[in-house]
Amino acid sequence: MSRIEGVLQTLKGQGRKALIPFITAGDPHPDETVGLMHTMVDAGVDIIELGVPFSDPMADGPVIQLACERALKHGTSLRRVLAIVREFRQANDTTPVVLMGYLNPIEAMGYEAFADAAAAAGVDGVLTVDLPPEEADDVAPLFAGKGLDPIFLLAPTTTDERIRAIADHSSGYVYYVSFNGVTGAAKINVEEVAAKVAHIHELTALPVGVGFGIRDAETAAAVGRVSDGVIVGSVLVDTIARNQADIEELKRALTDLLNPMREALDSLAS
Repeated sequence: MSRIEGVLQTLKGQGRKALIPFITAGDPHPDETVGLMHTMVDAGVDIIELGVPFSDPMADGPVIQLACERALKHGTSLRRVLAIVREFRQANDTTPVVLMGYLNPIEAMGYEAFADAAAAAGVDGVLTVDLPPEEADDVAPLFAGKGLDPIFLLAPTTTDERIRAIADHSSGYVYYVSFNGVTGAAKINVEEVAAKVAHIHELTALPVGVGFGIRDAETAAAVGRVSDGVIVGSVLVDTIARNQADIEELKRALTDLLNPMREALDSLAS
């Protein structure tokens, strides 16, 4: 059982929902990312999605695009991201870490070399935004064979046939994008999310995490009622941008965002 599966099973047994933050590795500076990861763990998160900065983050809105620019300005390569995970693992060997990004840096390193390096660093899952299931027949088993959960995106327009195909290539959890568009672009419609997540659950036994549009404790609780976990990204990345000049204030601001979300999700426990 992977770390991701173990955490999600434990939460399910407790009647609790996963809180999964996303930040871009290297933003505001690669030397600060590990400290921010520990800050989020202390605030009660369950799994960390760590963005691998890329020069053309086409699925992301301006907030995360700018985060990638800041990280790349400081030389945050894929190898540097793996070094960040290794450093995080020196003090934390329980919180799962998922790398989220684009295919090009992995292709440049080589799939097998990347999988070996990621597993050795302590990575638990890989979500590659622009890797469709039709092209994952070799990649997903390679990642899974190295102990890395392949994680894929589902959209409101994803057909049943495609949901099944994605689930067949996935482990850990699937990431449901709550609306069509880029990150940070719209307000979430909880009723629509509830209906879609319920349908996804009919097609796969994998946990479903919901991302895009979760900005506060209220929306986290609303989405947590209908899913297995909430994925919080743009609001955290925006907080990093606004507080990048003062790291201690940044850590306080992240804690002030995540603590109420944790409390709101825990209030749903049966």
